[in-house]
Amino acid sequence: MTPFRADGSVDEAALRRLVKRQIDAGINFLVPCGTTGESPTLNRREHLRVVEITLEEARGKVPVLGGAGGYNTAEVIELAGELRHLGVDGILSVTPYYNKPTQEGLYQHFKAIAKAVPLPMVVYSVQGRTGVNVEPGTLARLAEIENIVGVKEASGNIGQMASVVHHVPESFNVLSGDDSITIPLIALGGRGLISVVSNEIPGEMTRLTQLAMAGDFAGARALQRAWLPLMEVNFVESNPIPVKAAMAMMGLCEPVWRLPMCAPSAANHAKIEAVLKAVGLIGTSRGSHAD
Repeated sequence: MTPFRADGSVDEAALRRLVKRQIDAGINFLVPCGTTGESPTLNRREHLRVVEITLEEARGKVPVLGGAGGYNTAEVIELAGELRHLGVDGILSVTPYYNKPTQEGLYQHFKAIAKAVPLPMVVYSVQGRTGVNVEPGTLARLAEIENIVGVKEASGNIGQMASVVHHVPESFNVLSGDDSITIPLIALGGRGLISVVSNEIPGEMTRLTQLAMAGDFAGARALQRAWLPLMEVNFVESNPIPVKAAMAMMGLCEPVWRLPMCAPSAANHAKIEAVLKAVGLIGTSRGSHAD
């Protein structure tokens, strides 16, 4: 999540605090300028600066996967090259949106990026936001490219996730793009999560994922039950509207979005606040939910 000041500029001090908070909570890697980070409304200079700050705060403690995706392959290659120059460990590249390429177009798009920028790349498949699905067969082809190392699978389709895990090599990292279905994806053979709710509860979501990866599904389910209301309310309006509203209530950032993102409705603001109180993130002690 990218914090902004009241004047709409990037809040660099808050960003540093948020990155440190994630690392201190034990997360395994960082993804600056993903879609929760409002990357579509960051200009190129800001995009690079957010990644640069993340790298400075990470200081090699955890890998940094910089966001570099879009509907213009040449521009994505240019941005990914700049991120490589900054020193990122890899890139997360969302599927082209609006122009809705064919499966062959998707394959050629990601192949071109991987060839031009020799960094590990994770494909981000999120049909609900881009209008195009990366099918399991296409991911199997992409997995043959040495530096395409994984997928953030955010289709929400458990059947498709099972098919993806079946079609790609075991070494290929299938990551959940949906907090609430992390457990079933890991049970199918997934390797982890790129999370929204981790912006609010990094330690708890890391613990849930680690428990599932270790085969302790009872322990993971207990955390799922505790935090599912927060995972769900994060999508009461388009992400990242609710998560930023929640983090503002928690005192972690200012409640500032860039258009076309805007503040949640009064009714949804009240829902978010009620959930935060119910799970102990505001207005009371964290209690037994903290791990």
